[in-house]
Amino acid sequence: MSSPAIPTADIIAPNEHLAAENILPIPATLADRVRRYTEFRSAGLASWHPTRREMLVSTRFADTAQVHWVKFPLGARYQLTFYPERVGGATFQPTDGNYFVFGKDVGGNEFRQNFRYDLDSGEVTLLTDGTSRNSRGIWSNAGTQMVYTSTRRTKADNDLYLIDPAKPESDRLFAEVEGGGWFPVDWSADDSQILVAQYISITEIYLWLFDVASGKRMLLTPAEGEETIAYGAAQFSKDGKGLYVVCDRQSEFLRLFYLDLATREYTLLTDDIPWDIEGLELSPDGRLLAFTANENGMSVLYVLETSTGNRFNLPPLPIGLIFSLAWHNNNQDLGFTLTSARASSDVYSLNVTTGTVERWTESETGGINTATFSEPELVEWQSFDDRPITGFLYRPPASFAGKRPVIINIHGGPEGQFRPYFLARSNFYLNELGVALLYPNVRGSSGYGKTFLKLDNGYLREDSVKDIGALLDWITTQPDLDSDRILVTGGSYGGYMSLAVATMYGDRIRASIDIVGISNFVTFLENTESYRRDLRRVEYGDERDPEMRQFLLKISPINNAKSIQKSLFVVHGANDPRVPLGEAEQIIATVRNSDVPVWSLVADNEGHGFSKKPNIDFLFYATVQFVETFLLE
Repeated sequence: MSSPAIPTADIIAPNEHLAAENILPIPATLADRVRRYTEFRSAGLASWHPTRREMLVSTRFADTAQVHWVKFPLGARYQLTFYPERVGGATFQPTDGNYFVFGKDVGGNEFRQNFRYDLDSGEVTLLTDGTSRNSRGIWSNAGTQMVYTSTRRTKADNDLYLIDPAKPESDRLFAEVEGGGWFPVDWSADDSQILVAQYISITEIYLWLFDVASGKRMLLTPAEGEETIAYGAAQFSKDGKGLYVVCDRQSEFLRLFYLDLATREYTLLTDDIPWDIEGLELSPDGRLLAFTANENGMSVLYVLETSTGNRFNLPPLPIGLIFSLAWHNNNQDLGFTLTSARASSDVYSLNVTTGTVERWTESETGGINTATFSEPELVEWQSFDDRPITGFLYRPPASFAGKRPVIINIHGGPEGQFRPYFLARSNFYLNELGVALLYPNVRGSSGYGKTFLKLDNGYLREDSVKDIGALLDWITTQPDLDSDRILVTGGSYGGYMSLAVATMYGDRIRASIDIVGISNFVTFLENTESYRRDLRRVEYGDERDPEMRQFLLKISPINNAKSIQKSLFVVHGANDPRVPLGEAEQIIATVRNSDVPVWSLVADNEGHGFSKKPNIDFLFYATVQFVETFLLE
């Protein structure tokens, strides 16, 4: 397709970090049309101050999310960190709050380093080695140590380290482990033990107890028969005699239990909730336990009294998703982050004594009245094996007449789940272009039980792609959806799914967009960072096994690229440690050997997805251009 004749001065050019190929010139008028949809902001709770009713939040005022201090509900967000890279959360020192610890990587490479920020001086001190991949870690109750993981010993194993951030020289290797799936969960009340999770796969997670004095470990949750068990959130009880744990033992779903450490007996606390229990947070005095349930994609908040098991009657909260539960040390204020289809993420607190809900941040929405935004509709279709598959459909305003084109957006993971959060920029497609947005949760998605979760593992991989084939059939039955105008997109594993759909159902879609996606499972597994390679082999299969290798090569989009018939847009970050850039480069080169139009956009300062606003904005402009060119025309 020839480029339109637009004066150079009226074209939006990619910035110096973006390599764009074959993308049509983007007129400045397009940027003007979408501008308000690029100015949404959000905020998330990072940490309560230990002695004052103040908090740290993460929000973006310039190009990346940084740490801000908020001193009262709806107070000014006072920015503390100023980096070109996003800052990954922050936690106050838990006794006096004179400093906080935060994490930051470079260029999206995910090799995060930890830093101490002194509030009195504003000085920042590096706490880690500067090169390895480190987790931010969790504080001891006394506030004199943090336990965190680092790959510095072998580059592949997530060993445990201890440090007093006030004394960086105290940093030491605490325990050597094997594998990249280890992470600390909690300290016992007397700080003598550390609870550590060992992640094998999303359906097999174990809990260990590490003795702080000796470093000795004990497996707390051994396998029970042939069925693997996944343990999620967990915390020590205040008296140290037990744990509050979320797990799927003897159940399809993650349930909340109390585990007695002396008898190893489990007491079920949520037998009446037939959904996954997610985050949990015990109040500092141990009297109250807050937790959320994922009820068909929506978050429901619960608070129970630990001595009786009775639950509080809570005031109504906006319907949406709730994250980052955190009690203040006053044992009354429960902080959290909340988002919904019509509201960007913001920080709230609930006083469980008075029932008062207070909003701490009110993020800007580009001057757009979001109260009119489309609400998600839960839809269901039957797949090739008669299994019901669900998704969320956002319909454009009724002012758009006739059958509407559809963008199918497939989540990553693959063990992820699309949930009805704020769509931000994507609302432009609904409100201004009249495009319906459909977010499927194909087999392998979390939130629907562990049997469903494993239905795409190994040799079953393409069954999830067939779920999209069944969705294409379902769209043909909908009177208001146009089955002749469908675009498929997704990020990470969703990028693979977009490519796979383009190869299997190329004659039924108009175009596809692959964002940081896998094009060849074998090269992906061979080149993904070593600390995560074995974790991914459990899901996809072990490429070192000859039979599995042949299967993975057979189903890889790169080896079926001749079936891609319609326009393709490939997006990637050059520093991606999860899905290396080579996955994008090889699919671009292969598809370009045919007559299929291929657009590409690569950022040299991004990793597994774009996080910097200038890059995100240009990607959005290009995506709108792609949609208008290949889906709407």
